[in-house]
Amino acid sequence: MGIPRKTSAQVPAPDFEHFSCTLKQQGLTLARKRCRILQINVGLLCDLACRHCHLEAGPHQREKVMSAQTMKEVVAFARRSRFELVDITGGAPELVPGIEGFLADLAEVTPKLMLRSNLTALNGPEREQLLHACIKHRVALVVSFPALREAQIEAQRGSGVWEKSLAMLHRLNDLGYGCEGSGLELHLAVNPGGAFLPANQGATEKRYRRELHKRWGLVFNNLFTLTNTPLGRFQDWLENSGNYEGYMRKLAQAFNPETIPALMCREQISISWDGYVFDCDFHLAAGICRGEKRTHVRDLPAPPAEGTLIATADHCYACTAGAGFT
Repeated sequence: MGIPRKTSAQVPAPDFEHFSCTLKQQGLTLARKRCRILQINVGLLCDLACRHCHLEAGPHQREKVMSAQTMKEVVAFARRSRFELVDITGGAPELVPGIEGFLADLAEVTPKLMLRSNLTALNGPEREQLLHACIKHRVALVVSFPALREAQIEAQRGSGVWEKSLAMLHRLNDLGYGCEGSGLELHLAVNPGGAFLPANQGATEKRYRRELHKRWGLVFNNLFTLTNTPLGRFQDWLENSGNYEGYMRKLAQAFNPETIPALMCREQISISWDGYVFDCDFHLAAGICRGEKRTHVRDLPAPPAEGTLIATADHCYACTAGAGFT
């Protein structure tokens, strides 16, 4: 369980401008473009309990996984909506019962599938069927590998994660993932270990490409740097370490209005493990519904229309800081 949140009486007034006020001052609104992407959070069950997790996913979340019935309802929605990309996340999607069949069903209704993995949950003989399903359906993998040093990764993600992660990257390369001409995409996701913003994405990708190949003979397609979102377990850590206000100031001061046109929430819709609809995975974590009331995917005839306004909150600064989260 996460550390209990401070009550409103305990939390001092913020010394940064609220995100909605910043948008207004800049003469900006956050509205939808055509909805091309369906993001599906299949559950909060995970083999790790990472310090930066905005969802508080972990081994204790065994009941919060997508049921077979909800999977059918999500596939039906994807079929009638015809998304260009379906993005599957968690928790650790690998641990959700029926995930292989879910991938197969989704592959029939979308031209591209993407699966987000923490690498460690892909390990072991019990995941061979899933790996072969990913190859069969040409599923693009986005895997977390936040540092090039063992101590840094294990401080953030736990003991033993370094060796398992390296072993899984080797296994994926052996299967063709990340290798030129294979058509099997392998992308790395890198996030900071503390209350600071990520380094430049281009420079980080060059460094990772050089170091991973030189030291371990590993290859990948692209690298994405991600800003830690001040929600869930990461918010708990920020508050209890006295870093919350300082981190929010950093995010607010790094606000970049040029990120607004390409924000991921403008072109996607997110579905929670229990089938409810949100603007993004961060609003899902914060419990901010899309629209005036909670809507289940089975009751949604089509994606939101272009021009529909998107709810905002102060955690949106994480997606608009620096180069942004697109």
